Amino acid sequence: MNKTLEEIQPSATLAISAKAKQLAAEGYHVCNFAAGEPDFATPECITNACIDALHAGKTKYTAAKGLPDLCEAVARKLKRANSLDYTANQVIISSGGKQSLTMAFIALLNPGDEVIIPSPYWLSYPEMVRLAGGVPVFVKGEDSNGFKLTPDMLEAAITPKTKAFVLNSPSNPTGLVYSEEELRAFGEVCVKHNVWIVSDEMYERMVYGGTKHVSIASLSQDFYDRTITINGLSKAYAMTGWRLGYAAGPIEIIKAMSTVQSHLASAPTTFAQCAAIEALENGEEAIQPMLKAFEERNLRMYELLSQIDGIVCQRPMGAFYMFPNISAFGMKSRDFAAKLIEEKHVAAVPGVSFGSRDNLRFSYACSLEEIEEGMRRFKEFCDSIKR
Repeated sequence: MNKTLEEIQPSATLAISAKAKQLAAEGYHVCNFAAGEPDFATPECITNACIDALHAGKTKYTAAKGLPDLCEAVARKLKRANSLDYTANQVIISSGGKQSLTMAFIALLNPGDEVIIPSPYWLSYPEMVRLAGGVPVFVKGEDSNGFKLTPDMLEAAITPKTKAFVLNSPSNPTGLVYSEEELRAFGEVCVKHNVWIVSDEMYERMVYGGTKHVSIASLSQDFYDRTITINGLSKAYAMTGWRLGYAAGPIEIIKAMSTVQSHLASAPTTFAQCAAIEALENGEEAIQPMLKAFEERNLRMYELLSQIDGIVCQRPMGAFYMFPNISAFGMKSRDFAAKLIEEKHVAAVPGVSFGSRDNLRFSYACSLEEIEEGMRRFKEFCDSIKR
């Protein structure tokens, strides 16, 4: 068996979600805050575009890097929304953000190359780096500072083997959002040390309280020249099951990623790509109610968590997750999450899966009613633990 796979950990998010589904099948009402999946249906204009594509016979292979029309649509979106000037040749379409990220690491890394990953981190980053033959290097942010890294922390972690820095803003699992000033400082460190930036911007549309998302590659030509911008349609357009992501960057990197994809998957699904064009070109109005609902949920879950004795939680200004600290209860996050789902049928992902043993991740990609009920049960659970 491939020895690399012996080091790869299965997704804890999927494991908790499976447990929640099992309990639901047994007849329990489970408040499921585990999965990072919008509870909204894909907007009708997008699904209709897919149906039209199927009726039109759009069921054959596309080019390995995706439909030219979709690559053009992505380039227009990046210019319009992110102030990024990419041509269609600098864009690749993939079967989801995960595939885009993995292909980027395969294109960038040689065996033993190091990738700096801020911690807490999305649990797939280190495994993607390992699959590509790289070595993940974690730099832990402090809970008291909203888990943000500083430029000095980044620079201190750089070695002669450092090849790339993973930037995730807004962040999964913490919801942190870096400011333009903070991004500039990171970019300057990366340029100084000739380090690539892999910028995962999947949650760019989920920002709250007037917070602004900024693409680091838009801030200078030097940053642009060494950034691979990763995004997709799963979160903003409620298209998780459609499996569509994209990446943009220097043309030599995109060509390398296209070579990988040609052997890995041939090409993304054709009729789904046709729907993605509709999403990017005409889907803005349709997703506004969803974005408004996420902001309402963000505020309400934060309010309810703040009322629980022993819970410490800053309000995150991006994505759709809360990452409360549970260290006051004297339990490891894995044990805490297991006990919570068994006793109260509330599903949350243990923070240890994201590199933080003192936290839990709650997704608020669910109704306000579910948030109210789930937080009521969570409070009962916390109140029952002797400290």
